[in-house]
Amino acid sequence: MSRIKNKFEALKQENRAALITFIMAGDPDTKRSGDILAALPNAGADIIELGMPFTDPAADGLTIQLAGQRALAAGANMKQTLSMVREFRVGDDTTPIILMGYANPIFSYGYAAFAKDAKEAGVDGLIIVDVPPEESSPLEQEMQANGLDLIRLVTPTTDEARLEHALRGAGGFLYYVSITGVTGTAKANLDTLKPHIDMIKSKTDLPIAIGFGIKTPNDAQEMSKLADAVVVGSAIVDKIKDVKESGEGKDDVLALVSSLSNGIGSR
Repeated sequence: MSRIKNKFEALKQENRAALITFIMAGDPDTKRSGDILAALPNAGADIIELGMPFTDPAADGLTIQLAGQRALAAGANMKQTLSMVREFRVGDDTTPIILMGYANPIFSYGYAAFAKDAKEAGVDGLIIVDVPPEESSPLEQEMQANGLDLIRLVTPTTDEARLEHALRGAGGFLYYVSITGVTGTAKANLDTLKPHIDMIKSKTDLPIAIGFGIKTPNDAQEMSKLADAVVVGSAIVDKIKDVKESGEGKDDVLALVSSLSNGIGSR
C-alpha cells in the first residue's frame, strides 16, 4: 500500500484521527524550512502538507500568502521544494508528504516531468487548489502513471451531483474545506458540518480530512470526532514567521504541533 493508506490504516487500529500539518516550502528559508520539516513527525505530525510557493494564491489567507512571499524572496522554487522532500526521505521513509498549491508552477515545470520528479523525490500525493475535476485529466493521467494520489477538495457547498465529479480519479483522502472562505479565518461549526460529512462518507471509502479554521488543540480534538484527519496550517505558519536566524522559535513551532497531536488523542 501507499504511505498514505498505510498511515490511515495504522491510525485506524489506534482509533485515532491523523494530524496533518502544513508548512510552506522554503519559509523562512530553505535550510530552516528543511530543519522544521524533518522534525515534524517526531513532534506529532502524521502526514505533512508541503506548500509550493506561488505568487498569486487564491485560497490562502494572509498568513500563508506572506509565507509564500518569504519563501520566494529567499529563492524558493519547485526544484528546491522537491529537493527538500528528497532530503527528508533520507531520514524518514514512512511519513506521507503531500504537495499543496496551484497549477501554474506545475504547468510551467511540465506535468509529465513534474510527476516523475515528484515520485522520485518521495512525494505521495498532490492537492491543486485551482484545477477542477473537469480540467484535471492531463495532470491526473501523469499522476496515476507515477503512482501519485490526486487529492480532491470538497466544500460545504458540494452537493451529491458535484461530489460524483470530485470522486472521479480521487485518491489518498478527501480534503474537506470546512468554511466558505480562505485559510486561517473563520472557524467551522461541528454540528453544521456533520450531516454533510455523513453524506460524503456514504458515497466513498476515502478518508476525510477537515481543514481551514483549525488553530488550537481544542479545535483539532473537536473536528477529530467527525473526520479521519484534521489539517492545521495557518497556526503553524504563524509560529514559523517568528523563527530567527539563530534558530530561535523552532521549538515553539514543534511545541504547537505536539499540543495539537495531544489534543486529538484517541477517540
